[in-house]
Amino acid sequence: MTIREVLRQSASMLSKSVKNPKKEAMILLREWLKKDDIFLAAHDDFEVNDIDGFFEWVKQRAEHTPLEYITQKVSFYSREFIMKEGVLAPRPETEILVDKTVELIKEYKASRVAEIGTGSGVISIMTALLAPQIQIDATDISRKAVELAKLNAQKFGVEDRIKFHLTTFLDGVCAPQILVSNPPYISKKERLEEHVLNEPHIALFGGEQGDEILKEIVLLAKKLGVLALACEMGYDQKESMKSFFEDNSIKNYCFYRDLSGLDRGFIIKG
Repeated sequence: MTIREVLRQSASMLSKSVKNPKKEAMILLREWLKKDDIFLAAHDDFEVNDIDGFFEWVKQRAEHTPLEYITQKVSFYSREFIMKEGVLAPRPETEILVDKTVELIKEYKASRVAEIGTGSGVISIMTALLAPQIQIDATDISRKAVELAKLNAQKFGVEDRIKFHLTTFLDGVCAPQILVSNPPYISKKERLEEHVLNEPHIALFGGEQGDEILKEIVLLAKKLGVLALACEMGYDQKESMKSFFEDNSIKNYCFYRDLSGLDRGFIIKG
């Protein structure tokens, strides 16, 4: 089959399960052929080999498997990270959390950072790349996540500056100067798209209300006396977190928004 025929058939297969079947068919075929969009557009009569293998990819996507699990890669901060099933794929808005963390490192001239819930490792790795003077401890309760994060750290040559820990919160880890986290913050009551539900639930759901783990991290940061905490949160959690800060005598905080104008995270300074 030619590229033109393959794209037509795969878009048809995806039409009932994704919002933009033509675009996703293009993404999958681009990754399968290891070509760019320009090649696909200019060579629509090119014969595609191992067509059965490609359509197995399309079938997986039609069954709501996340694209990142199929291609085993994800783009973050203009870098290509390794991605594997069982680990949450990073979202573009989390790039802002990296920026906020680097700003805090520069402000406090910090040398020790810790991340709770590292997942694929992208936050710690990008922070290490952007702030080469720091050492990072990154934790996660998922063995799959820790193993993947180590692979990504090796890929980008920062494995000697990030120590990954299979542990809860910061158990067994020395108190950092700067603490960062993009923890699970979705309420168990919230309805999610099917492809999202195929990602690990422990990395998605933060409790009945969604903000329970966020609050635990805030209290931990206060107890440890960190210089600053940066966290991502849900777009609808500003008021609940603000009330929590005030109830716990936390004064020096601010919220930040993502590029869509939605409340997306907060910074607390000690």
